[in-house]
Amino acid sequence: MLRSTVAAKRHRTIGAAGFGIAVAFLGGGCLPALPVHRTVMAYDAIATDAVCRQLLLNIARARWDEPLHFTALSNIAATFNVQMNAGATPPLGGLEGGAGSLSPIFGGTFSANPTFSIVPVEGEEFTRRLLAPFPESTLTLLLRQGADVDLVLRMMAGEYRTELDGAKMIYANKPVDREGYTTFRRVALQLSTIQDRGSLYAEPMIFTESWTMPAAAITPEVLRSLEDQFTIAPQPENGTYRVTRRTIGRIVVTNYDPAVLTNEERRALHDEAQHNLEDEIVVDIRAGHPGGELPLHGKFRLRSFANMIDFLGHAFGEEPEYDVTPHSRTPFVDENPAFTLGISESPHPPRGERAVRYHGRYYAIAPESGYHWNKKAFVLLYQLFQMTVVKPAVQTPGITIAK
Repeated sequence: MLRSTVAAKRHRTIGAAGFGIAVAFLGGGCLPALPVHRTVMAYDAIATDAVCRQLLLNIARARWDEPLHFTALSNIAATFNVQMNAGATPPLGGLEGGAGSLSPIFGGTFSANPTFSIVPVEGEEFTRRLLAPFPESTLTLLLRQGADVDLVLRMMAGEYRTELDGAKMIYANKPVDREGYTTFRRVALQLSTIQDRGSLYAEPMIFTESWTMPAAAITPEVLRSLEDQFTIAPQPENGTYRVTRRTIGRIVVTNYDPAVLTNEERRALHDEAQHNLEDEIVVDIRAGHPGGELPLHGKFRLRSFANMIDFLGHAFGEEPEYDVTPHSRTPFVDENPAFTLGISESPHPPRGERAVRYHGRYYAIAPESGYHWNKKAFVLLYQLFQMTVVKPAVQTPGITIAK
Protein backbone atom coordinates (compact mmCIF):
# COMPACT_ATOMS: atom_id res chain seq x y z
CA MET A 1 0.00 0.00 0.00
CA LEU A 2 2.86 2.30 0.84
CA ARG A 3 4.55 1.60 -2.52
CA SER A 4 1.31 2.37 -4.36
CA THR A 5 0.96 5.74 -2.62
CA VAL A 6 4.56 6.67 -3.39
CA ALA A 7 4.06 5.78 -7.06
CA ALA A 8 0.92 7.92 -7.23
CA LYS A 9 2.79 10.88 -5.78
CA ARG A 10 5.55 10.35 -8.33
CA HIS A 11 3.03 10.38 -11.20
CA ARG A 12 1.44 13.55 -9.93
CA THR A 13 4.87 15.18 -9.59
CA ILE A 14 5.78 14.29 -13.16
CA GLY A 15 2.45 15.65 -14.41
CA ALA A 16 2.93 18.89 -12.51
CA ALA A 17 6.44 19.25 -13.92
CA GLY A 18 5.19 18.82 -17.50
CA PHE A 19 2.46 21.36 -16.80
CA GLY A 20 5.06 23.80 -15.45
CA ILE A 21 7.18 23.42 -18.59
CA ALA A 22 4.15 24.12 -20.78
CA VAL A 23 3.29 27.25 -18.80
CA ALA A 24 6.90 28.45 -19.01
CA PHE A 25 6.90 27.83 -22.77
CA LEU A 26 3.78 29.91 -23.21
CA GLY A 27 4.90 32.65 -20.88
CA GLY A 28 8.25 32.92 -22.67
CA GLY A 29 6.58 34.27 -25.79
CA CYS A 30 7.70 31.50 -28.15
CA LEU A 31 4.34 30.93 -29.78
CA PRO A 32 3.62 34.56 -30.84
CA ALA A 33 6.96 34.94 -32.69
CA LEU A 34 5.77 33.29 -35.89
CA PRO A 35 2.42 35.16 -36.07
CA VAL A 36 4.22 38.49 -35.52
CA HIS A 37 6.67 37.65 -38.28
CA ARG A 38 3.87 36.81 -40.67
CA THR A 39 1.96 39.97 -39.74
CA VAL A 40 4.96 42.23 -40.37
CA MET A 41 5.54 40.60 -43.76
CA ALA A 42 1.85 41.01 -44.60
CA TYR A 43 2.01 44.75 -43.82
CA ASP A 44 5.11 45.05 -46.00
CA ALA A 45 3.27 43.38 -48.89
CA ILE A 46 0.30 45.72 -48.39
CA ALA A 47 2.50 48.83 -48.55
CA THR A 48 4.33 47.66 -51.69
CA ASP A 49 1.13 46.62 -53.44
CA ALA A 50 -0.51 49.96 -52.64
CA VAL A 51 2.31 51.91 -54.34
CA CYS A 52 2.32 49.60 -57.39
CA ARG A 53 -1.42 49.94 -57.87
CA GLN A 54 -1.22 53.72 -57.51
CA LEU A 55 1.41 53.83 -60.25
CA LEU A 56 -0.78 51.76 -62.57
CA LEU A 57 -3.82 53.85 -61.71
CA ASN A 58 -2.06 57.13 -62.49
CA ILE A 59 -0.77 55.78 -65.81
CA ALA A 60 -4.42 54.98 -66.60
CA ARG A 61 -5.43 58.50 -65.56
CA ALA A 62 -2.77 59.96 -67.84
CA ARG A 63 -4.05 57.78 -70.66
CA TRP A 64 -7.41 59.60 -70.28
CA ASP A 65 -5.82 63.05 -69.74
CA GLU A 66 -7.00 63.25 -66.16
CA PRO A 67 -5.15 64.72 -63.14
CA LEU A 68 -2.60 62.63 -61.26
CA HIS A 69 -3.08 61.97 -57.58
CA PHE A 70 -0.98 60.04 -55.08
CA THR A 71 -1.47 59.19 -51.43
CA ALA A 72 1.38 58.00 -49.26
CA LEU A 73 1.06 55.24 -46.69
CA SER A 74 3.22 57.14 -44.24
CA ASN A 75 2.84 55.02 -41.12
CA ILE A 76 1.60 51.63 -39.92
CA ALA A 77 1.20 51.29 -36.15
CA ALA A 78 0.08 47.86 -35.00
CA THR A 79 -0.86 46.81 -31.47
CA PHE A 80 -0.32 43.12 -30.87
CA ASN A 81 -2.51 41.44 -28.27
CA VAL A 82 -1.30 38.10 -26.90
CA GLN A 83 -3.40 36.15 -24.38
CA MET A 84 -2.33 32.92 -22.71
CA ASN A 85 -4.34 30.48 -20.65
CA ALA A 86 -3.37 27.32 -18.86
CA GLY A 87 -5.01 24.78 -16.59
CA ALA A 88 -5.18 21.15 -15.61
CA THR A 89 -7.84 18.47 -15.62
CA PRO A 90 -8.00 14.92 -14.32
CA PRO A 91 -8.13 12.09 -16.84
CA LEU A 92 -11.51 10.87 -18.06
CA GLY A 93 -11.55 7.94 -15.60
CA GLY A 94 -10.71 10.16 -12.65
CA LEU A 95 -7.91 9.69 -10.17
CA GLU A 96 -8.63 6.19 -8.93
CA GLY A 97 -7.20 5.56 -5.50
CA GLY A 98 -5.23 8.78 -5.65
CA ALA A 99 -3.12 7.45 -8.51
CA GLY A 100 -2.64 8.99 -11.99
CA SER A 101 -1.64 12.45 -13.12
CA LEU A 102 -3.33 15.67 -14.09
CA SER A 103 -3.58 16.47 -17.81
CA PRO A 104 -2.43 20.02 -18.62
CA ILE A 105 -4.61 22.27 -20.77
CA PHE A 106 -2.96 25.32 -22.29
CA GLY A 107 -3.60 27.65 -25.20
CA GLY A 108 -3.42 31.20 -26.38
CA THR A 109 -4.75 33.78 -28.77
CA PHE A 110 -2.93 36.32 -30.93
CA SER A 111 -4.46 39.39 -32.56
CA ALA A 112 -3.23 42.60 -34.22
CA ASN A 113 -4.93 45.97 -34.31
CA PRO A 114 -3.24 47.96 -37.12
CA THR A 115 -3.63 51.69 -37.74
CA PHE A 116 -2.75 53.00 -41.21
CA SER A 117 -1.90 56.67 -41.76
CA ILE A 118 -2.56 57.85 -45.32
CA VAL A 119 -1.22 61.26 -46.35
CA PRO A 120 -2.21 62.89 -49.66
CA VAL A 121 0.72 64.11 -51.76
CA GLU A 122 -0.24 67.73 -52.30
CA GLY A 123 0.96 71.31 -52.04
CA GLU A 124 4.69 71.87 -51.86
CA GLU A 125 5.37 68.14 -51.58
CA PHE A 126 3.40 67.55 -54.79
CA THR A 127 5.52 70.17 -56.54
CA ARG A 128 8.83 68.80 -55.34
CA ARG A 129 8.02 65.13 -55.81
CA LEU A 130 6.02 65.15 -59.03
CA LEU A 131 6.61 68.41 -60.91
CA ALA A 132 10.32 69.12 -60.28
CA PRO A 133 12.64 67.53 -62.89
CA PHE A 134 15.02 64.82 -61.70
CA PRO A 135 18.60 65.99 -61.08
CA GLU A 136 21.52 64.43 -62.94
CA SER A 137 22.61 62.71 -59.70
CA THR A 138 19.54 60.44 -59.83
CA LEU A 139 20.37 59.23 -63.33
CA THR A 140 24.04 58.65 -62.57
CA LEU A 141 23.16 56.79 -59.37
CA LEU A 142 20.99 54.38 -61.36
CA LEU A 143 23.69 53.88 -63.99
CA ARG A 144 26.24 53.06 -61.31
CA GLN A 145 23.85 50.46 -59.93
CA GLY A 146 23.91 48.72 -63.32
CA ALA A 147 20.56 49.92 -64.69
CA ASP A 148 20.12 49.66 -68.46
CA VAL A 149 21.05 53.07 -69.86
CA ASP A 150 18.62 52.67 -72.77
CA LEU A 151 15.72 51.99 -70.40
CA VAL A 152 16.74 54.75 -67.98
CA LEU A 153 17.01 57.40 -70.71
CA ARG A 154 13.76 56.40 -72.42
CA MET A 155 12.01 56.68 -69.07
CA MET A 156 13.70 59.73 -67.56
CA ALA A 157 14.93 61.94 -70.42
CA GLY A 158 12.59 64.25 -72.29
CA GLU A 159 14.99 65.36 -75.01
CA TYR A 160 18.51 65.21 -76.41
CA ARG A 161 20.19 68.50 -77.36
CA THR A 162 23.24 68.96 -79.55
CA GLU A 163 24.72 71.25 -82.22
CA LEU A 164 24.85 70.46 -85.92
CA ASP A 165 26.90 72.77 -88.17
CA GLY A 166 26.66 75.49 -85.56
CA ALA A 167 22.88 75.20 -85.22
CA LYS A 168 21.30 74.05 -81.98
CA MET A 169 19.20 70.92 -82.44
CA ILE A 170 16.57 69.52 -80.06
CA TYR A 171 15.38 65.91 -80.42
CA ALA A 172 12.33 65.31 -78.25
CA ASN A 173 11.51 61.92 -76.78
CA LYS A 174 7.93 62.19 -78.07
CA PRO A 175 6.46 59.78 -80.64
CA VAL A 176 4.56 62.62 -82.36
CA ASP A 177 7.92 64.20 -83.26
CA ARG A 178 8.99 61.40 -85.58
CA GLU A 179 12.42 62.78 -86.48
CA GLY A 180 13.22 63.81 -82.92
CA TYR A 181 11.91 60.57 -81.39
CA THR A 182 13.86 58.44 -83.89
CA THR A 183 17.11 60.31 -83.24
CA PHE A 184 16.62 60.19 -79.48
CA ARG A 185 16.04 56.43 -79.56
CA ARG A 186 19.13 55.88 -81.72
CA VAL A 187 21.34 57.90 -79.39
CA ALA A 188 20.05 55.86 -76.42
CA LEU A 189 20.67 52.60 -78.33
CA GLN A 190 24.24 53.64 -79.12
CA LEU A 191 24.90 54.31 -75.44
CA SER A 192 23.37 50.92 -74.64
CA THR A 193 25.90 49.15 -76.87
CA ILE A 194 28.73 51.04 -75.16
CA GLN A 195 27.39 49.92 -71.79
CA ASP A 196 27.21 46.33 -73.05
CA ARG A 197 30.92 46.57 -73.92
CA GLY A 198 31.68 47.77 -70.38
CA SER A 199 32.93 51.16 -71.53
CA LEU A 200 30.23 53.57 -70.38
CA TYR A 201 31.36 56.01 -67.68
CA ALA A 202 29.31 58.45 -65.62
CA GLU A 203 32.02 60.18 -63.64
CA PRO A 204 32.66 63.67 -62.26
CA MET A 205 35.31 65.75 -63.96
CA ILE A 206 38.15 66.00 -61.42
CA PHE A 207 40.73 68.68 -62.13
CA THR A 208 43.13 71.03 -60.37
CA GLU A 209 43.21 74.83 -60.34
CA SER A 210 46.30 76.86 -59.48
CA TRP A 211 47.07 80.49 -58.62
CA THR A 212 50.22 82.42 -57.86
CA MET A 213 50.10 84.73 -54.85
CA PRO A 214 52.77 87.12 -53.56
CA ALA A 215 54.53 85.99 -50.41
CA ALA A 216 53.44 89.14 -48.60
CA ALA A 217 49.79 88.13 -48.99
CA ILE A 218 50.32 84.72 -47.30
CA THR A 219 50.34 85.69 -43.63
CA PRO A 220 50.25 82.96 -40.94
CA GLU A 221 46.53 83.60 -40.46
CA VAL A 222 45.83 83.27 -44.19
CA LEU A 223 47.98 80.14 -44.35
CA ARG A 224 45.97 78.47 -41.57
CA SER A 225 42.67 79.35 -43.23
CA LEU A 226 43.73 77.97 -46.61
CA GLU A 227 45.61 74.80 -45.72
CA ASP A 228 42.44 72.68 -45.27
CA GLN A 229 41.23 73.16 -48.85
CA PHE A 230 44.34 74.20 -50.76
CA THR A 231 47.88 73.00 -51.29
CA ILE A 232 50.31 75.88 -50.78
CA ALA A 233 53.88 75.58 -52.02
CA PRO A 234 56.49 78.38 -51.65
CA GLN A 235 58.46 79.49 -54.72
CA PRO A 236 61.56 81.20 -53.28
CA GLU A 237 63.01 81.98 -56.71
CA ASN A 238 60.39 84.68 -57.32
CA GLY A 239 59.08 85.30 -53.80
CA THR A 240 55.59 83.86 -54.40
CA TYR A 241 53.40 80.96 -53.31
CA ARG A 242 51.71 78.43 -55.61
CA VAL A 243 48.14 77.76 -54.40
CA THR A 244 46.50 74.63 -55.81
CA ARG A 245 42.99 73.28 -55.31
CA ARG A 246 41.54 69.90 -56.38
CA THR A 247 37.98 70.29 -57.69
CA ILE A 248 35.36 67.57 -58.13
CA GLY A 249 33.18 68.94 -60.92
CA ARG A 250 30.00 68.02 -62.77
CA ILE A 251 29.28 64.53 -64.06
CA VAL A 252 29.71 63.70 -67.75
CA VAL A 253 28.70 60.46 -69.52
CA THR A 254 31.61 59.25 -71.66
CA ASN A 255 32.94 56.17 -73.48
CA TYR A 256 36.38 56.60 -71.92
CA ASP A 257 37.90 56.96 -68.48
CA PRO A 258 38.13 60.72 -67.80
CA ALA A 259 41.57 60.12 -66.31
CA VAL A 260 42.98 59.77 -69.86
CA LEU A 261 42.17 63.43 -70.55
CA THR A 262 44.45 66.30 -69.70
CA ASN A 263 43.63 68.54 -66.77
CA GLU A 264 42.52 71.30 -69.13
CA GLU A 265 40.22 68.96 -71.09
CA ARG A 266 38.51 67.81 -67.89
CA ARG A 267 38.14 71.40 -66.77
CA ALA A 268 36.65 72.39 -70.14
CA LEU A 269 34.04 69.62 -69.90
CA HIS A 270 33.21 70.71 -66.36
CA ASP A 271 32.82 74.32 -67.47
CA GLU A 272 30.45 73.21 -70.24
CA ALA A 273 28.37 71.12 -67.82
CA GLN A 274 28.47 73.86 -65.18
CA HIS A 275 26.50 76.16 -67.47
CA ASN A 276 23.67 73.59 -67.60
CA LEU A 277 20.79 73.15 -65.22
CA GLU A 278 20.78 70.42 -62.56
CA ASP A 279 18.37 68.36 -64.68
CA GLU A 280 20.78 68.28 -67.65
CA ILE A 281 23.68 65.88 -68.15
CA VAL A 282 26.41 66.16 -70.77
CA VAL A 283 27.30 63.23 -73.04
CA ASP A 284 30.71 63.04 -74.76
CA ILE A 285 31.29 59.97 -76.96
CA ARG A 286 34.62 60.20 -78.77
CA ALA A 287 36.16 58.31 -81.66
CA GLY A 288 39.02 55.98 -80.79
CA HIS A 289 37.18 54.41 -77.87
CA PRO A 290 34.48 51.69 -77.70
CA GLY A 291 31.34 53.14 -79.27
CA GLY A 292 33.33 55.79 -81.11
CA GLU A 293 32.01 54.51 -84.43
CA LEU A 294 29.16 56.98 -83.82
CA PRO A 295 30.64 60.04 -82.02
CA LEU A 296 28.17 62.06 -79.97
CA HIS A 297 28.37 65.29 -78.05
CA GLY A 298 25.34 66.90 -76.45
CA LYS A 299 23.19 66.72 -73.36
CA PHE A 300 20.05 65.05 -72.09
CA ARG A 301 17.36 67.05 -70.31
CA LEU A 302 15.53 65.01 -67.67
CA ARG A 303 11.81 64.86 -67.01
CA SER A 304 9.78 65.24 -63.84
CA PHE A 305 7.93 62.23 -62.45
CA ALA A 306 4.62 63.69 -63.64
CA ASN A 307 6.05 64.00 -67.18
CA MET A 308 7.11 60.37 -67.03
CA ILE A 309 3.62 59.22 -66.05
CA ASP A 310 2.06 61.33 -68.82
CA PHE A 311 4.49 59.89 -71.36
CA LEU A 312 3.74 56.30 -70.32
CA GLY A 313 -0.01 56.89 -70.29
CA HIS A 314 -0.09 58.53 -73.71
CA ALA A 315 2.23 55.87 -75.16
CA PHE A 316 -0.60 53.33 -75.34
CA GLY A 317 -3.25 55.95 -76.00
CA GLU A 318 -3.13 58.97 -78.28
CA GLU A 319 0.68 58.99 -78.78
CA PRO A 320 1.72 55.34 -79.26
CA GLU A 321 5.39 54.44 -79.40
CA TYR A 322 6.71 52.43 -82.33
CA ASP A 323 9.75 50.44 -83.44
CA VAL A 324 12.94 52.36 -84.22
CA THR A 325 15.86 50.66 -85.95
CA PRO A 326 19.38 51.45 -84.69
CA HIS A 327 21.70 53.78 -86.57
CA SER A 328 23.56 52.10 -89.44
CA ARG A 329 26.86 52.44 -87.52
CA THR A 330 25.45 51.07 -84.25
CA PRO A 331 26.34 47.43 -83.49
CA PHE A 332 23.67 44.79 -82.95
CA VAL A 333 21.29 45.51 -80.05
CA ASP A 334 19.64 42.63 -78.17
CA GLU A 335 16.74 44.50 -76.60
CA ASN A 336 14.94 47.27 -78.44
CA PRO A 337 11.20 47.03 -77.64
CA ALA A 338 8.76 49.52 -79.10
CA PHE A 339 7.30 50.57 -75.73
CA THR A 340 9.24 51.98 -72.80
CA LEU A 341 6.72 50.28 -70.51
CA GLY A 342 4.09 48.05 -72.06
CA ILE A 343 0.67 48.39 -70.40
CA SER A 344 -2.26 46.15 -71.26
CA GLU A 345 -5.79 47.55 -71.45
CA SER A 346 -8.68 45.11 -71.37
CA PRO A 347 -12.36 44.95 -70.40
CA HIS A 348 -11.56 41.74 -68.51
CA PRO A 349 -9.18 41.32 -65.55
CA PRO A 350 -5.90 39.65 -66.55
CA ARG A 351 -5.00 36.34 -64.96
CA GLY A 352 -2.14 36.25 -62.51
CA GLU A 353 -1.22 39.92 -62.92
CA ARG A 354 -1.65 42.91 -60.63
CA ALA A 355 -4.26 45.13 -62.23
CA VAL A 356 -6.37 48.22 -61.51
CA ARG A 357 -9.82 49.01 -62.85
CA TYR A 358 -10.50 52.45 -64.29
CA HIS A 359 -13.19 53.69 -66.66
CA GLY A 360 -14.53 50.16 -66.91
CA ARG A 361 -11.21 48.74 -68.10
CA TYR A 362 -8.38 46.84 -66.45
CA TYR A 363 -4.79 48.04 -66.66
CA ALA A 364 -1.77 45.85 -65.94
CA ILE A 365 1.85 45.32 -67.00
CA ALA A 366 1.75 43.79 -70.47
CA PRO A 367 2.81 40.12 -70.57
CA GLU A 368 6.05 39.25 -72.34
CA SER A 369 8.30 36.30 -73.04
CA GLY A 370 12.07 36.06 -72.76
CA TYR A 371 13.73 39.16 -71.35
CA HIS A 372 11.38 40.85 -68.86
CA TRP A 373 11.75 44.39 -70.16
CA ASN A 374 8.32 45.56 -68.96
CA LYS A 375 8.81 44.25 -65.44
CA LYS A 376 12.25 45.88 -65.23
CA ALA A 377 10.75 49.14 -66.49
CA PHE A 378 8.03 49.01 -63.83
CA VAL A 379 10.63 48.30 -61.12
CA LEU A 380 12.55 51.35 -62.36
CA LEU A 381 9.37 53.44 -62.20
CA TYR A 382 8.78 52.22 -58.62
CA GLN A 383 12.35 53.09 -57.63
CA LEU A 384 12.10 56.56 -59.15
CA PHE A 385 8.88 57.21 -57.26
CA GLN A 386 10.59 56.21 -54.01
CA MET A 387 13.55 58.45 -54.86
CA THR A 388 11.23 61.45 -54.98
CA VAL A 389 10.32 61.08 -51.30
CA VAL A 390 11.11 64.26 -49.39
CA LYS A 391 10.44 65.40 -45.87
CA PRO A 392 7.57 67.89 -46.08
CA ALA A 393 8.29 71.32 -44.70
CA VAL A 394 4.84 71.43 -43.10
CA GLN A 395 3.08 68.39 -41.75
CA THR A 396 0.21 67.56 -44.11
CA PRO A 397 -3.06 66.47 -42.51
CA GLY A 398 -3.47 62.73 -42.91
CA ILE A 399 -6.26 60.19 -42.89
CA THR A 400 -5.99 57.59 -40.15
CA ILE A 401 -7.84 54.34 -40.60
CA ALA A 402 -8.03 51.89 -37.70
CA LYS A 403 -9.10 48.39 -38.52
